[in-house]
Amino acid sequence: MRHRNAGYKLGRNTSHRRALLRNLVTSLVLEERIQTTVPKAKAMRPWAERMVTLGKRGTLHARRQAAGFLLDPQAVAKLFDSLSARFGDRAGGYTRIIHTGFRAGDNAPLAYIEFLGSEGIQAAKRQRRSERLERKAAAQKKATEELGNKPGEES
Repeated sequence: MRHRNAGYKLGRNTSHRRALLRNLVTSLVLEERIQTTVPKAKAMRPWAERMVTLGKRGTLHARRQAAGFLLDPQAVAKLFDSLSARFGDRAGGYTRIIHTGFRAGDNAPLAYIEFLGSEGIQAAKRQRRSERLERKAAAQKKATEELGNKPGEES
């Protein structure tokens, strides 16, 4: 029977599990969307929601509590500046888990965990990535053409 056995152990000891969850929540706050396994996403969801609640509280004590859990001062700043403003009128349920299939290799179930309202940020990231790839392809094409027409040779 699993009476009073709440939470996920994730096959790790206590310190390793705590470090893993701190890393995942910090990455989620900074990136607003990360891909991980379903059990890890379900284990980190309460911590991510708790951090947003601390951000909404906005007190110095809440900031210090968040800084004690999150690993990056930039994550604390983003949490208290932009995320708390975004979820100011929402009473919980700040994240969503989207199942994406299974990982090649060990067949682990994968999922995206993201903050609600991060669709615009994700679209902007995709746009910047496609522009960067286009510039890289153009530079490679130009370099290939220059190699094909070496100086001193006529085509």
